Amino acid sequence: MTRALILGGTADASLLAAEFARAGLDAVYSYGGRTRAPADQPLPTRIGGFGGVSGLADYIGCEGITHVIDATHPFAAEMSRNAVEACAETGTPLIALERAPWAAAPGDNWIEVADVNAAAAALPEAPAIVFLAIGRQHIAPFVAKPQHTYTLRFVDPPETPLPFPADVIVSRGPFTLDGELEMMRTRGITWIVARNSGGDGARAKVDAARMLGLPVIMISRPRLPERLRVESVAEIMQWLGHRTCLGA
Repeated sequence: MTRALILGGTADASLLAAEFARAGLDAVYSYGGRTRAPADQPLPTRIGGFGGVSGLADYIGCEGITHVIDATHPFAAEMSRNAVEACAETGTPLIALERAPWAAAPGDNWIEVADVNAAAAALPEAPAIVFLAIGRQHIAPFVAKPQHTYTLRFVDPPETPLPFPADVIVSRGPFTLDGELEMMRTRGITWIVARNSGGDGARAKVDAARMLGLPVIMISRPRLPERLRVESVAEIMQWLGHRTCLGA
């Protein structure tokens, strides 16, 4: 009998949870705990870390988990690496639900970098108005470029002072192209720093940057251990041996 663990936190993970609920599958949805008010899910939900590889392995064994689906953000590298090791240790089948990364299109002005430190270094020396679309936990390196004016967007209001002055937008995606265009024009954004998340939910800022002719410093995804990976809920259901009524 299937009892799955969904390592979630993405739009695709929510789609998968909804499909599991429709199919009547036994599953637990796990949030990492970074968001104070995560979206409700139609499955039993847990919030918080597992305590590394050993903690996740213990959870898999104690809860009778038969399959693990890693549907975390592509940049949640530590959780994904822990899942690979814990599933190998427990002999539990693992699959990743992960959209393909974005590819630069004609008209895009991307500067591709390996990590957030390289992104900060790639900003110009001349003062600019920068939209940091990278999440709060990654902004510290930009302290080194105090000449810029920064706009940040978070799901939750900051609980502690930021390391530098910034215009903070509190909003939850997905975001529309028209909304992103308005935001960038209103604030006079001249540079964008983004992570290559892939998928449609966060793409609007990239399309808006192209339309406005703005440079984008695009942070590449971290390298992860080899694992089975698919791009759709339907493929996850097929992997589990169930049919789905979704096409995505």
